[in-house]
Amino acid sequence: MTAFRALLITILLSLSIYTLKVGSMHGWNLLPIFFGDIFALNWPGQFNYDFTLMLTLSSLWTMWRNRFSAQGIGLGMLALMGGSLFLSTYLLYLTFKCRADMKQVLLGGNVSQA
Repeated sequence: MTAFRALLITILLSLSIYTLKVGSMHGWNLLPIFFGDIFALNWPGQFNYDFTLMLTLSSLWTMWRNRFSAQGIGLGMLALMGGSLFLSTYLLYLTFKCRADMKQVLLGGNVSQA
């Protein structure tokens, strides 16, 4: 579990630093560039589209884990927009909340169905 938490912290810190650096150099208006590449049908667009689908899966998992409650839907929207910054933070929080029980971390309120 320590290695998993270390990985999550590394992701969170390195991506935060990278994001702050890029944002300070190029501004914070990401969405027109992000979707512009998708509509251009180029390789950066293919990557962005693939990433969008991964964000969608992360969002749906987060909502499902929370049994599509209002809180779960809110967290799912954060997952959709927050990407790895959200997911690494959320998983790190869950490893402590669930006392490192990965079944509970991954299944949440659905643990009784497993």
